[in-house]
Amino acid sequence: MRSLALLLAAVLAGCTVGPDYQRPTAPAPAAFKELDGWKPAAPREAASGGAWWSIYDDPVLEGLEQQVEISNQTLKASEAAFRQATALVAEAQAGFFPTATVGASAQRTGVPTTTARGGTGSRLIQNQFGVTPAASWVPDIWGRIRRTVESDVANAQASAADLAAARLSAQGALASDYFVLRIADEQARVLEATVTAYQQTLDITRNQFQAGFAAETDVVTAQTQLQNAQQQLIGLGVQRAIFEHAIAVLTGKPPAELTIARTNLAGTVPVIPAGVPSELLERRPDIAAAERAMQAANAQIGVAEAAYYPDITLSASLGFASTALGNLLAASNAAWAIGAQASETIFDAGLRGAQVAAARAAYDATVANYRETVLAAFQQVEDQLASLRILEQQADAQHLALESARRSVQLTLNQYQAGTVSYTNVVVAQTTALAAEQTALTIEQSRLVASSTLVQALGGGWDRTQLPALDSARK
Repeated sequence: MRSLALLLAAVLAGCTVGPDYQRPTAPAPAAFKELDGWKPAAPREAASGGAWWSIYDDPVLEGLEQQVEISNQTLKASEAAFRQATALVAEAQAGFFPTATVGASAQRTGVPTTTARGGTGSRLIQNQFGVTPAASWVPDIWGRIRRTVESDVANAQASAADLAAARLSAQGALASDYFVLRIADEQARVLEATVTAYQQTLDITRNQFQAGFAAETDVVTAQTQLQNAQQQLIGLGVQRAIFEHAIAVLTGKPPAELTIARTNLAGTVPVIPAGVPSELLERRPDIAAAERAMQAANAQIGVAEAAYYPDITLSASLGFASTALGNLLAASNAAWAIGAQASETIFDAGLRGAQVAAARAAYDATVANYRETVLAAFQQVEDQLASLRILEQQADAQHLALESARRSVQLTLNQYQAGTVSYTNVVVAQTTALAAEQTALTIEQSRLVASSTLVQALGGGWDRTQLPALDSARK
């Protein structure tokens, strides 16, 4: 009997209709174009499988990123979607097994009796009890259930990849917002130093005016310049507040419950090794989700094709009926039935053919979406590699410009005090220096955001081995 069962299982497994899944090819270059000629110094690995933000050596950022996993509401929604997908796997697997039911009945009837003369006598009161266990099973001869389970498992894995992608996106958004906030703090520091310097310059012009060496317009100009710097400093508070509120929401908190103390920007811009382009196909959760969607759609072709074949239903029932509850389950009161039923659609006006064609078209769409996702991933990596390379060169050039601007302010101010240049020269030099300081910080912000965006584009240390295995996806 056991050998017969194994043989039957092997035969049934060999009857699975529909194409078996094979991952289609996707365009992958041999090397990243934007790495050509760029040798980043001391690259740092983005903590494979761990906290990728640790490469920035910022304890405040570390604490905030850890809260994203716990409290972010978008992630909670994605996690619920994953649990729903795994429940659908269990729902589909239930089709492998028979369905058992049991019914029970109790009835009391009164039937009038007939007398010998043909009249109506007293009523015959009778009880009738019954219990009927039954079972039915639709064996998965053509693989419809197996293909459905295959599709649902792939969808569950795609949902797990979507969850990983949502997590990485939230972490990346928080890092970007945090860097903008910290650059705002640095801008405030620069403007505070500028206000102090402008106040000193105003004091100098007042002394020069009182000594008769400067015009009153110099004093007014210096005062205007100071007030402009003060209003810029105040205006930074708006930008900082907005990004602090955004960070609070990303960590699952109302903005009123999060205050990020001002501090200096920690560390420098890290450079992340990009690796081999082909590895990107294994390291991006969105690519994994698109690939799993392909297998789910491929399995649905088999589900549609199985409709061409007859359905066979095996059923069995055992019933007991008695007028007395005490001997209801006696063998003499038993009645049983066992049988099989087959049904086949002989005309459907092309319905099944249309369903198969629709399933194949849906699969073709997932293939195109997968390849587009791969192309977009390569574009994102190339974009950020180009940004980091060019911004590094721009930062070096801006550093030289800033040093020159600072030197120009000192020289021009000395010349003004000596009476060899007008105050206009001082204003121009100071304005140029402040703009250079602000531009340097803007470049630094762009480099930090580009580095965190590159980490996201490379997968943030994730890889497809972190997808749940088929067994765990079915739990």
